[in-house]
Amino acid sequence: MLNVAVIGYVWPEPNSSAAGQNMLAIIKRCLSADFNVTFLTAATDSDHKEDLTALGVDVHSVALNCSSFNSQIAHIKPDVVIFDRYMTEEQFSWRVKEACPNALRVLNTEDLHSLRQARHEAVKQDNDARLAQLNSELAQREVAAILRSDLTLVISKREMALLTEHYGVPRAQLQYHPLVVGKTPLVTLPFEERAHFVHIGNFRHAPNWDAVLQLKQSIWPEIRKALPKAELHIYGAYPPKKATQLHNEKQGFLVKGWAENVESIMLSAKALIAPLRFGAGIKGKLIDAMRCATPSITTWIGAEGITSTASIIANSNIQEIDDPKQLAQWPGALCSANTTDAAVIQDYVRQAVALHNDKSTWDSASNLTATILSSFESEQPEVPLIERIIGLKQSLNTHRNGLFMQSLLWHQTLTASKYMSQWIEAKNK
Repeated sequence: MLNVAVIGYVWPEPNSSAAGQNMLAIIKRCLSADFNVTFLTAATDSDHKEDLTALGVDVHSVALNCSSFNSQIAHIKPDVVIFDRYMTEEQFSWRVKEACPNALRVLNTEDLHSLRQARHEAVKQDNDARLAQLNSELAQREVAAILRSDLTLVISKREMALLTEHYGVPRAQLQYHPLVVGKTPLVTLPFEERAHFVHIGNFRHAPNWDAVLQLKQSIWPEIRKALPKAELHIYGAYPPKKATQLHNEKQGFLVKGWAENVESIMLSAKALIAPLRFGAGIKGKLIDAMRCATPSITTWIGAEGITSTASIIANSNIQEIDDPKQLAQWPGALCSANTTDAAVIQDYVRQAVALHNDKSTWDSASNLTATILSSFESEQPEVPLIERIIGLKQSLNTHRNGLFMQSLLWHQTLTASKYMSQWIEAKNK
């Protein structure tokens, strides 16, 4: 039985984001393996957080930039420490290393934040996420956190390839850990019993907010012209005032806010629309739509990590793809992310009208959801997470001895020389 300490950047909110679902899945896997799990966080309380105590998890608050954490973690005596996102690793890993040097240090990326930011900057500058400059300062910070850790959980095979092939992270330090697909509803609604379109996503997540703006400003007005009675229902946690102000019943643009039951929303919708122009990781909203046999209209960013079709599109323009069958391998439609192009907007309109009005088109897309989900679920890691953790814990010294870059990044000689020099300089003044 291992003692596992999870240091959360935020409280797990599985109904708010895919990141919340992912963190909760990790905790539940540890509990299923009969590990003792302690959750520590400096985050403020949340109304939508999972009740970890009810699951059997010990929960504690911690202070940032305070040595009290050293005493707390030493008292817990963890065999394994899981850091939620690179920022948490930066804040606490050196304290864990000092207080519990023999603890296996695991970083859960959720997604590559630096990749998401780089794509966001590329969209703002060139309107094309494919032009992202990957060697940013944030990438240096995030990759450094990965190299310092004994093991890093990566949610997407696309990001696994980026880390090994572009940044040169040793494969021995990485674990493919895909988003866990929830249970498929026993009964799904047919075409005739569904209505309207839906978009869902945490408003605090920049790619989701950008998608809402694209829908409001350019895509939905054109769809509404073609489908005057259709509605678009916008759901998401933590809607700010700027989002609720977009609500307009005359336009059929309805900002609903928090979703109590994502499954019921997906089951009743004709289609999900997610015009994501940038982002990273796996998009939980698209997985949820497929679980409910709901077609979706999205971009290669939305499909990335779920199907290889996304990689084909990412390396070319949709208009340049010769074989339309490549685009057909999505349960709905994949459109260009360039929502400033009038032709692209009209493509969204055509796809939306077809899914809304044509039963055969909708049925074909809906039936494909199970195939895509099955393929996604079949791509599991070579070694399951719990088995990997146990194995690394048992051979931790051997594992670390083979990681030169890890020892290099933890080397403190230069920092010590820097502070000694500064201390001498201050003394001499």
